[in-house]
Amino acid sequence: MEKRIVIGGGCFWGVEEYFKRLKGVTKTTVGYANGNMENPTYQDLISHKANHVEACELYYDDSIISLKTILSHMFRFIDPFSINKQGGDIGVQYRTGVYYQDDEDKTIAEDFMNEMSKKYNRKVAVEVQKEKHYYLAEEYHQDYLQKNPTGYCHVNMNLIKEDEKK
Repeated sequence: MEKRIVIGGGCFWGVEEYFKRLKGVTKTTVGYANGNMENPTYQDLISHKANHVEACELYYDDSIISLKTILSHMFRFIDPFSINKQGGDIGVQYRTGVYYQDDEDKTIAEDFMNEMSKKYNRKVAVEVQKEKHYYLAEEYHQDYLQKNPTGYCHVNMNLIKEDEKK
């Protein structure tokens, strides 16, 4: 069955490219989630007018890849203890989070974060929130690293194992 989740993992260019390469992920977009205004632009984020998270919308076949596996992948490339910073990017738009629509996904995400906090013996800083709004980012941000293969990216694509790739 196709499902949908929105993930914040720092700059959305690398997050999208990483997830796009995984078996079971059927579609991705990048956009702005859970902020203080409607239809924000990238300029609104960098000028601090908007406080949305740069996010990646994932559609996936849960018979191939589960939400828990998606979250495990996220933990490969984020610093789960960092607040408003991933890689060289600093600001509220680079916070990490899982933004859900259905309560089953909330439970899975909260259980996963609790597991990780126990594993590391430290509370993770990844927010789990109901998705309030998701607005598509400008077209030039969509599939950015495919359009700009030498573009900046904080996500290491080599963390994906061969058998996990499409």
